[in-house]
Amino acid sequence: MLDVIAQLLRLQERDQKILDIQNELARLIPQRQNLETKAAAALEQLSAAKHKFKELETARKASELDVEQRKQLIGKYSLQQYQTKKNEEYRALAHEIEQCQAEIHKLEDGQLEFMEQAETAQKETAAANALGKEVNQVVESKLAELNASESSLLKQTAELQAGREALASAVDASACARYERLFQSKNGRVLVGIDHGVCGGCHMKLPAQSVITCQSAQEMVTCPNCARILFYSPGMDLTVAE
Repeated sequence: MLDVIAQLLRLQERDQKILDIQNELARLIPQRQNLETKAAAALEQLSAAKHKFKELETARKASELDVEQRKQLIGKYSLQQYQTKKNEEYRALAHEIEQCQAEIHKLEDGQLEFMEQAETAQKETAAANALGKEVNQVVESKLAELNASESSLLKQTAELQAGREALASAVDASACARYERLFQSKNGRVLVGIDHGVCGGCHMKLPAQSVITCQSAQEMVTCPNCARILFYSPGMDLTVAE
């Protein structure tokens, strides 16, 4: 095997490990986003329940204020009734008093509904609060695990990157540049073996001369179909499959 091929194989092995870790790191991103989404949804549910309860309480207090205002009107109309000596005015004031009393009854009925709804909303708020705490505990625990995994993976990447520089510097510059270009486009599989006369990368049949040249280890050989760098090592079966 050519020295440059052996060097590139060692470099490729290191780069594939780095690529695997980068893929693992990439998978952490949607997991973290999913956890954050769950926490945000629980918080939004609690916020909505609190807002609903607050609106009901505001409506109930406004209704109580309306009742108080009508009671004041009744007092005012009753005083005017006492002071007037005209039957027509007395009856008109009596009608106003009756209207205010009817409105008070209606408002008080509404207050009972507000109270019932507020009680339900309060229970919903308590349930949402409990759920939110539970979700946050789970999310915080899972995020801590993800952060620990991320830290470990980043450490591994740094260690692999440090060793990679030495491996890359030992390779012929032009061969290394060629390898670097192919690594991105070939998903980390630049150097591939020959199996039964076909390329280990694209699995297309290779010209007989390419196989012979590769086996002789006199020069670097590439696949005419996918441009990957071919290599041969003892134990590989070069027999062309039927």
